[in-house]
Amino acid sequence: MNEVMNAILNRRSVRKFSAEPVPQNILEDLAEAGLHAPSGMGKKTWKFTVISNPEIIAELAAVIGQELGRADYNMYAPAALIIPSNLRDSGFGREDDACALQNIFLAAYSYGVGSVWINQLNGICDHAPVRAMLTKLGIPEDHVVYGMAALGYADPDAPKGEFRRAGEVSFVK
Repeated sequence: MNEVMNAILNRRSVRKFSAEPVPQNILEDLAEAGLHAPSGMGKKTWKFTVISNPEIIAELAAVIGQELGRADYNMYAPAALIIPSNLRDSGFGREDDACALQNIFLAAYSYGVGSVWINQLNGICDHAPVRAMLTKLGIPEDHVVYGMAALGYADPDAPKGEFRRAGEVSFVK
């Protein structure tokens, strides 16, 4: 089996991370993987914000948790986040960001870095406290966030995700 298929078939979401930081050079490669994702009509109207400061990650999680009424929300306490944002009026922003996140998740797997999609910002980007935090992070006012990549090394006690096959494949010849 080739390396890409191996990553696709074996990558699992990690929902419990260790405190070990992800090296800067790996974070740079993961952001680069996002930049190389396909985008609708090749517009690439996104921006990638990489956060590796645990205090800032905790602050963002607290703002999101407050908006969602979840006081203990911590985004699984990742070592790093990559936040793709996209122009609010981009016709393909959601899809473009999904492609970018998939590239990031597969690239993370190739480095032994765990990942999980965090979607809680979807729909609350323009709530005043959230927008203030996004602005503080340098995310443009005309951008929205559909999902984030939480990244880090799996905690040794993290449950091992299992693949659950769903859906159906048909071949028409």
